[in-house]
Amino acid sequence: MSHALLSNRLLGIQPSPSIAANALVSRLQAEGRDIVNFTVGEPDLDTPAHIVQAAMNAMRAGETHYTATSGTAALRQAIVGKLARDNDLHYGVDEVVAGCGGKHIIYHAMAATLNVGDEVVVHTPYWVSYPDIAKLNDAIPVIIPGDEGLGFKLSPQALERAIGPRTKWVILNSPNNPSGAVYDEAELLALAAVLRRHPHVLVMSDEIYEHFVFGDSRHLSIVNVAPDLKPRTLIINGASKGYAMTGWRLGFGAGPAFLTAAIAKLISQTTTCPASISQAAAVAAFAGDQQPIGDMRGLYHQRRTRMLEHLAGIAGMHCTPPQGAFYVFANITGLLGKRSEAGTLIDTESALVAYLLDEAGVAVVGGAAYGMSPYIRLSFASSLATIDEGCLRLRRAVDRLR
Repeated sequence: MSHALLSNRLLGIQPSPSIAANALVSRLQAEGRDIVNFTVGEPDLDTPAHIVQAAMNAMRAGETHYTATSGTAALRQAIVGKLARDNDLHYGVDEVVAGCGGKHIIYHAMAATLNVGDEVVVHTPYWVSYPDIAKLNDAIPVIIPGDEGLGFKLSPQALERAIGPRTKWVILNSPNNPSGAVYDEAELLALAAVLRRHPHVLVMSDEIYEHFVFGDSRHLSIVNVAPDLKPRTLIINGASKGYAMTGWRLGFGAGPAFLTAAIAKLISQTTTCPASISQAAAVAAFAGDQQPIGDMRGLYHQRRTRMLEHLAGIAGMHCTPPQGAFYVFANITGLLGKRSEAGTLIDTESALVAYLLDEAGVAVVGGAAYGMSPYIRLSFASSLATIDEGCLRLRRAVDRLR
């Protein structure tokens, strides 16, 4: 009876798998279990002090009231400045809209544009929420299978085949969660050539991990290499990852004014505006001292190196080194078909995830959550000591499989 009271659109989706995995770890830890948590999709670092101070100053100054729906003038100007400084992209304040996190903007962008039967093109491995947000807005996710041999990157040929007359959005995510893939200029130009042939398609460029790229990789937006696509591209970004501000819930969209206005119209009927205190903090983040980003990038690079070194010594697993973000997407094909000491068959990635949690106290997220199996995602947004301990447990658990 209770399900009969719920909407079909709600019943057609699942809770966020990554959030559910982290919630399970929190429950087990509260029960006294010793769990190394590699599921977490957020920095383990504290928000930089000057950003916290800006929030405190705003509260003391009485900036605790509703703001403009799209965000304060100061915040939108700081976003415009950030885009020019960091990305060589130039937008007006009417072309940016702030929300309660990047996910908030993604949801409202789809709600503002999708009609029943429209299609949203998503390439695997994808961030867990893209397909379900499309479904919640009565659209059909069109899933393009990924290929590790291509570095988990979308090819122009696959994109061309996926676009049809009902396609409304193509979603690009670089640096990618979970694979860490980062598109270079030539790859973006090839995708842009396809998109030019389909002027009815909007482009969503999720760039939330832009600050965390490694080695010779460099973050570029598709708007950098194909400025003619700017009138139908929405850039998604925010403060959560780069500034260690996940709990502040502050994201933004940058795109054509008709779309940012439509998103703001919906926000006016849902959350009214982002939290005023978070907005004041984000001004300091985007317009203030940027040194903490470089410090965090260096730290993540060390952690990435350490985790890759550990995983290289585990038989039956291999991984393509991530070019960005803070995850390793490890292929576990070589472990399928083995059995635990208790005789449990490891025939799926889900079985391996359960085995690692139960037998080793290591929590990871299965690749099915990201549309691609058999893989597991491991976050290296943890201390080196945690990475060492977790990978040691993982290796010992895998070594016990027969």
